[in-house]
Amino acid sequence: MRKRGGGLLVAGTTSDAGKSVVTAGICRWLTRQGLKVAPFKGQNMSLNSFVTRDGAEIGRAQAMQARAARVEPTALMNPVLLKPGGDRTSQVVLLGRPVGEMSARGFFGGHAAGSALREGGREALLGTVLECLEELRVTHDAVICEGAGSPAEINLRRTDIVNMGVARAAGLPALVVGDIDRGGVFASFFGTTALLAAEDQELLAGYVVNKFRGDVSLLEPGLAMLEQITGRPTYGVLPYAHGLGIDEEDGLSVSLRGAVRESVAAPPVGEDVLRVAVCAVPLMSNFTDVDALAAEPGVVVRFVDRPEELADADLVVVPGTRGTVGALEWLRRRGLARELARRAAAGRPVLGICGGFQLLGEHIEDEIESRAGSVTGLGLLPVRVRFAAEKTLARPTGTALGEPVDGYEIHHGVAEVLGGEPFLDGCRVGAVWGTHWHGSLESDGFRRRFLERVARAAGRRFVPAPDTSFDALREEQLDRLGDLVEEHLDTGALLRLIERGAPSGLPFVAPGAPAMPAVPVSPPVPGVAGGADTGV
Repeated sequence: MRKRGGGLLVAGTTSDAGKSVVTAGICRWLTRQGLKVAPFKGQNMSLNSFVTRDGAEIGRAQAMQARAARVEPTALMNPVLLKPGGDRTSQVVLLGRPVGEMSARGFFGGHAAGSALREGGREALLGTVLECLEELRVTHDAVICEGAGSPAEINLRRTDIVNMGVARAAGLPALVVGDIDRGGVFASFFGTTALLAAEDQELLAGYVVNKFRGDVSLLEPGLAMLEQITGRPTYGVLPYAHGLGIDEEDGLSVSLRGAVRESVAAPPVGEDVLRVAVCAVPLMSNFTDVDALAAEPGVVVRFVDRPEELADADLVVVPGTRGTVGALEWLRRRGLARELARRAAAGRPVLGICGGFQLLGEHIEDEIESRAGSVTGLGLLPVRVRFAAEKTLARPTGTALGEPVDGYEIHHGVAEVLGGEPFLDGCRVGAVWGTHWHGSLESDGFRRRFLERVARAAGRRFVPAPDTSFDALREEQLDRLGDLVEEHLDTGALLRLIERGAPSGLPFVAPGAPAMPAVPVSPPVPGVAGGADTGV
């Protein structure tokens, strides 16, 4: 019988403290040591998701971490995925399959649309999470778990299935990551520790400082004082690293307005650059699709929300969204719909992906996602869309523009293509292209041919680099994360922690977790201020 593998919870002082990248870096470093490693996140909230080979939907960050560990991603690695559909509802994906839409009250109280949640609520979910974790531990040498938000969310501790609730139930040691670039990292480390119950504090072994700039020796006195008042060491200080283009999570509060996707690519091969504008639609999902464009030398990608920002764009991308009808209304309200129609009439390139493809069509019938019924689309493609109760989850392969293409599909809308030139599962009319396939631009040959078409239509003397490999760039980024862990963390102490668990005798830091109210208070909506969040 295989020995049960070790484990670690990577928690954080806040969302965006760096839990996802630290988890990935540890996975890559352990894999280099010859260990069989798996990532894990009990509950995730994200609109960036991925489809496994067996058709399960999980958070894209966990798929990235699985790649760091050089293992195939599975639903075991992210048993509960919440996909926001608005300010007060989320779709719950359980073990890779959607089980219903529900409010925060329904999710936290167990009043779910799916029978799997109705029968036992959060207790049943915790049981499922622990079963998945245990299965990974008996088949791997180590499981590196990512937390969500902060473990010191005292209003959510009773129903926690991703932070110390999992750590305590599974006996996992925990490290807390803090983003020093935000300021206040010492107060955050101390406050996080001091708000945990004594039983949880027994598992909190120490800290990791993330995104440090400057001379580490200036930080060391503070680290020594932190250890003095908490009894816990800092396992390392990770420097600020530019250009880590790894897959991201997101929440309802994500704002990419004006953001430019960073690329470490070489200068342009041709005489011109290509400018790509991505419409920052509400509930934008899988916006990581455009990372493959940003990786091309000479391609500049930015997110926009005003029609005048499309004027100098050589390509406009309408990305996926969890709210197709709402995104369509938003485009009209912002004046972007008129500009897209003008571009189409002028033969200037537009690419719609998934929900972006659907809203470019003629008609949408939606009694599932928005329940808006019959809605007129932008009419730029001869497509009619009907939303089905069953979600399409697939990993299709095919050819386009004479090149092989791989992708993945995550959608409720079923498209009936009534004309145009076939393009993957969608169509093309003039310079307007549409497909449900996420990830298609990661296919290098297809991406080059597509960008050549865009450059010709835009009149740009742009030449795609002949040797850009998006897959190789991803590997380089993951290797950089492994290097950061190896060079800047106490890897000997880290390995002992994973193999042996938290050291005994860790002191209690007052005051500890306050008593919960006698009458349960309805928690805030996941993903908004004060509630559960994505915890990247």
